[in-house]
Amino acid sequence: MSCQAEITALKAIKERPPEEQVPSYLVQLRPDQKYAVVVDTSRSRLFLYRNDEGRPHLVTDYYISYGKAGAQKSREGDQKTPIGVYHVTSSLPKSKLSDFYGAGAFPINYPNDWDRRMGRNGHGIWLHGTPSNTYSRPPRASDGCVVLANPELEAIAPYLQLGLTPVIISQHVDWVTPKELGAERKEFLGEIERWRVDWESRDNDRYLSHYSRRFNAGGEDFSGWGRHKGTVNSGKKWVKVGLSNISAFADPGEAGLMVVTFDQHYESNNLSNTMKKRQYWKNESGRWRIVYEGAG
Repeated sequence: MSCQAEITALKAIKERPPEEQVPSYLVQLRPDQKYAVVVDTSRSRLFLYRNDEGRPHLVTDYYISYGKAGAQKSREGDQKTPIGVYHVTSSLPKSKLSDFYGAGAFPINYPNDWDRRMGRNGHGIWLHGTPSNTYSRPPRASDGCVVLANPELEAIAPYLQLGLTPVIISQHVDWVTPKELGAERKEFLGEIERWRVDWESRDNDRYLSHYSRRFNAGGEDFSGWGRHKGTVNSGKKWVKVGLSNISAFADPGEAGLMVVTFDQHYESNNLSNTMKKRQYWKNESGRWRIVYEGAG
C-alpha cells in the first residue's frame, strides 16, 4: 500500500461513521436486492450493506481509490468519478482483461437516465482491482473508476448481483439513524401509493398532480404527457395498478431527488401487462413529484 493510501485508510478507520447510523440514501431496498454498495469518496471508503427485510445492515468496509480529478463526473475524459445512484451491469473476469484491472471488473450504468438529462457523458466506469504488482493505489489515482485492492474486490464479488446491486457514490455520505430512515421510507412510500390510487381513479387532474411541470421523458414534456394520459384514460372503463419489488434511493448528487424502480402490473378493461419501471421523483417545495418516468 502506498504511503498516501495507508494514511487515508488509517484515518478512515479512526474516524468511523457514527455508530448505529446508516446512509440516508438507502430508503428502500427491494426484496431481491440482497446487498448494497455505498462509496464515500471523501473517506476513500466503500461500505457494503446487507438487506435485512428492507433495512440496511453494515457488513464491512474497504479502502478505495477514485478519480484523479476528484468526483462529480460530467464529461468524457475528465478523470472524475460520478456521483449518483447506479447499479452493477456485468462482470468481467480477470482472464478477459489486462493486468491493469487486477482480479476483475464490475461495470456500472454511468451515465444513467438522470446523468443524460443533465448533459453528462462518458463511459467505462467500473469497480475493479489493481495490477498484480500493486496492492493499492493512492486515494485519487484512477481515470474515474472505483478501485479496490484485489483481495477486497474478490471478497465483495460474491455479493454483487448483476442488474440489481445498487452502487451509490457520494462525495460525503449523509448518515441518519434507522428511525429517521424508517420515517423517510414511510413518507415516501405513501407518496407512491397515492400516485397509484390516483392513477386507478382515472381522474386525470388527480393523476397529473403527482407530476412536475419539469417532467420530461421519451420526448414528452408535462403538457404532452397530460394529453396522452387523458386520451388513454378516456378509453378505459376501469383500471387496476399493482406495484411490487419497490426500491427507492436518494441521489447523493442532488438534494431532494429520489430514484425509484418497481415492477408494475397494469390491468384495464382492454389491456393487461407487466413491466419494470424507473422513476425520478423531486421534492419541490415540500411535495414529491415525478420528473422522469421510463422502462426500468
